[in-house]
Amino acid sequence: MIIALCGQKGGSGKSTAAQGIATELMLRERRVLLVDADPQGTTRTWSDVAGEGGRRVPSVVAMGAKMHVPGQLDAVLRSYDDCVIDCPPRHGEIQRAALMVADLAILPCGPSPADAWAMTESVELVNEAKIVRPHLLAYGLISQMRRIAIGAGARDALVGIGLPVLAAELRQRAAHAEAMASGQGITDYDATSPAADEVRALVDELFALTRKGTHAKHKTSTRRSQATEGRPSSAP
Repeated sequence: MIIALCGQKGGSGKSTAAQGIATELMLRERRVLLVDADPQGTTRTWSDVAGEGGRRVPSVVAMGAKMHVPGQLDAVLRSYDDCVIDCPPRHGEIQRAALMVADLAILPCGPSPADAWAMTESVELVNEAKIVRPHLLAYGLISQMRRIAIGAGARDALVGIGLPVLAAELRQRAAHAEAMASGQGITDYDATSPAADEVRALVDELFALTRKGTHAKHKTSTRRSQATEGRPSSAP
């Protein structure tokens, strides 16, 4: 599966989620490519720190607004099972490129309704991509949550602007920052922590969604194939 962590708003936890998801996939013996599409290079720096400390992390490459062009990301992915794309804020052209290759778009959102209201432009980008790629799945992810009541408000606000929300949530925990500073994903840094439990629940949910999406896409393709059976050929 190809997962894009996207959204026009900065500070929503995209890099933290991307690193956590990619690391957990790696620990499940998946071959994982982590694409750092952010010019700031947070994920590349994280990978460099891991290398200096002799720690194992997913393969990290830098790509930008051309990743969807044939011969770019598609050529690299042949050696991997999964790909996680860490998108930058504000760079709409990079996010559009990621949405053109992703199976699943995840939009992290802070816990307040105001954070959710700021996601309108991001949801519009996703809806534009769905016109071309109707099987693209897109979900909000409540992140950096401190209080459950506030998180519920953001969840309702996201649904109100047309974005379904994942059941999994990532709370604001110091362990995430500590894991990033050590060049690790949270499920590798502290496997027994509540933060690690949240990331594992998130990855479980992503697997379930992509399986469901693949099944729906297969059913649609089968119906189209059946509908064309028996039609006279238009070829000369």
